[in-house]
Amino acid sequence: MEENKRDAYAFNRVPINERVSLFNVTLVRMGMATSLAQFMLGTTLGHGMTFFQAMLATTLGSIILVFVSFGLGYAGMREGLSTSVLSRWCGFGKSGSMLIGLAISISLLGWFGVNIALIAQSLLTVLGSHINYFWCSVISGLVFSLLVAFGFNALSITAKIAVPLFLAVIFYMCYHEIVKHTGESLYSSSPLGEGISIGEGATMVAGLFIVGALITPDTSRYCKNGKHVFWMITSSVIIGEFFINGIAILVAHALGTSNVVEIMIHTAGWIGVLTVILSAIKVNDTNLYSASINIIGFLEMLTGKRFNYTAVTLLIGLLGTLLSLSGVLEAFIPFLMALGLIFPPIAGVMLVDYYILRTSRHHLERSRKLGKLPNDVSMPITHLVAIISCALGSTVGVYLKNGIPSVNSIFAAGIIYWLLMTIKSALRK
Repeated sequence: MEENKRDAYAFNRVPINERVSLFNVTLVRMGMATSLAQFMLGTTLGHGMTFFQAMLATTLGSIILVFVSFGLGYAGMREGLSTSVLSRWCGFGKSGSMLIGLAISISLLGWFGVNIALIAQSLLTVLGSHINYFWCSVISGLVFSLLVAFGFNALSITAKIAVPLFLAVIFYMCYHEIVKHTGESLYSSSPLGEGISIGEGATMVAGLFIVGALITPDTSRYCKNGKHVFWMITSSVIIGEFFINGIAILVAHALGTSNVVEIMIHTAGWIGVLTVILSAIKVNDTNLYSASINIIGFLEMLTGKRFNYTAVTLLIGLLGTLLSLSGVLEAFIPFLMALGLIFPPIAGVMLVDYYILRTSRHHLERSRKLGKLPNDVSMPITHLVAIISCALGSTVGVYLKNGIPSVNSIFAAGIIYWLLMTIKSALRK
């Protein structure tokens, strides 16, 4: 998936002759799954749960992610459309789809703050008494925002260095901190941090990658068939959720901490510090770019005016830097919990609309044969039923204490949307 092709089909269908191999789409998906944030999640779970509790939470959270990813990913492959475009004909309409983009932008802004905080911690460890955390955050945030705003080409090179280095450090950790310990002592050891329930852990697992699950069509629209979608998703879940998480959980038990910077330095020294910085840079390149594009689209729809990409990127970078100073890293668990409750309802509505109610399927199928999008007349400007269903779904996830909050929210939103649309249809007759 070359960059020019992605831009060419950002708001159109990807033609069959432009679809790519299973290896290529899986590589893109794997890059999203093997991240520093994934390792942070594992150490957080390991610090608050036993190994088997943490792996059970990982399994339950992964089931949610696979359900959402495959449901939306298959639709994206079938229609050749990205999430933002697909959502217009899956319940949300034009305005609703832009609200989804805004929500994704806000979550990416949060991730930007988390990664800037990690870079600042790493710099503070290296520079010691020469600088404080405030200036580490400010310098990191501003420099990085300038690089992304002015399209510094070396950022793309960083990813090629960061991913292999990150995996190399993970394998080294596996040997240094786990293999050298007796397996029984780590698997059966008690967590040293504040306890996390199975439901909370599963929601955190879902919350970490739920935005990635929601935007699966952005990648799957390049898949050639449903089997490719399935294997792309399954392989990334196995590597990201079970392999990376499993190692991180055991390392947290071995070292008795969830602090990623501390773990990396303890295990790999200066290479560990470099890994944290490069991994954070790799992720924040995408975070800031995607957040800026979504915000610009939302503002243009709201005002009818075109906004300058550089100015918006710098402003968002400034806000992300302020987030890092506000202690967003300390709020990592609540942040994941919030993501795990806000975004699943969006997927619930889209899945029910596309597969059960099929409100716009005839428009999509007719235009698909022509390789075009349905005309704007077939798309509502906004769909309050979808937005109300998402709000109520999130509310159910927050207040219903039984079960897993993410599961409760996604099914509640889907059922509420189905009921409201059924009532609306009956009233029209």
